[in-house]
Amino acid sequence: MPKCAQSLIAAMISAAALCVAAPVFAQGSDAEAWTPTDTAIRATAAGIAMPQTVAGLSLAKSGEASNGGRAVDNYAQYLSEDGAIQATLYVYLPTYADASLAAYMTDKAVMERFGAKTRRTAYASAPAAGRADSAIRAVYDDAADGALTTAAGFVHAGRWIVKVRVTGPTERRGEVLKGLDGMLASLSVDDPASLHAARPASFAACPAAPTGDATLTPAQPSEKLVPQDVRIPRDGRDALCVRGTVKTAEGSYDMLQQAGRTDGAIIVPVDDSGTVLAFDPATDAQGYKLSIHMVGQTDLYGRYDRVPNPHQIAAIIDGKDPQTAQAAAIATYAANGDITLSR
Repeated sequence: MPKCAQSLIAAMISAAALCVAAPVFAQGSDAEAWTPTDTAIRATAAGIAMPQTVAGLSLAKSGEASNGGRAVDNYAQYLSEDGAIQATLYVYLPTYADASLAAYMTDKAVMERFGAKTRRTAYASAPAAGRADSAIRAVYDDAADGALTTAAGFVHAGRWIVKVRVTGPTERRGEVLKGLDGMLASLSVDDPASLHAARPASFAACPAAPTGDATLTPAQPSEKLVPQDVRIPRDGRDALCVRGTVKTAEGSYDMLQQAGRTDGAIIVPVDDSGTVLAFDPATDAQGYKLSIHMVGQTDLYGRYDRVPNPHQIAAIIDGKDPQTAQAAAIATYAANGDITLSR
């Protein structure tokens, strides 16, 4: 994963493939990521499993989509007997885990990728792993000029995000939905209490935000830098609002904050796999600390005197901001939850 802001776009492009493109993965199964049984495949570190055959779909291959050998970004691909229905189960460890944001960013990508005829026909909480409202379920009809139906489900379990994607020809829509619902129902979680209730993001009016430039004070070598939990409700538990729009060379992204608060964290999600820029109020109430969250990694920066404006954030994402050319510290997360901090 990227170690500086200039590498962020490459990470976004790679992660974008996770949601809308046909996956290109190494052949075979990665034993560190998955443990197969006679009937199921299990993401060992996450404690999450799926039958090898479910709802007319059979396991075809599995492995790691990125971060090879770390078991923090895992996939399992399923196919119908004739290969026309394709499904992928992703079990990954974003350091900012939020099923609602994963669904929100996937929704944006699907609508952009598959054209103006694409219709969102379902987008609501749904059961998963035997628990009500533990997933967000989305269905898109008439994708790719009417040729495809694609559907997705999103689950937040402990530190992990589970995403299921199923796609097939429009005339086989029923099989696509059967595949999605069957996989959500068949999902097994070692610790059911780790499942987060999830619902789609909702948005309210946002107060006008200051537009002046923020000033970054770089972290000093003697300063203790540790990842902090970004203080904003997740999984759709509270309304968000769009503080501003960040326009970059690669696209536009929303600056989000908790509705009704002016002193909380500001986040800028940039893909559906959990890459998020976070500006979190410092614990001493002096300014905002920047962190960039990815799959299995958080890059830590210095402190801004205020939240940067959209122009400044665009420069960070595009790698054109010299102040954030290099992270002050990098926190690398192992699948077992251990964190290694390097500077």
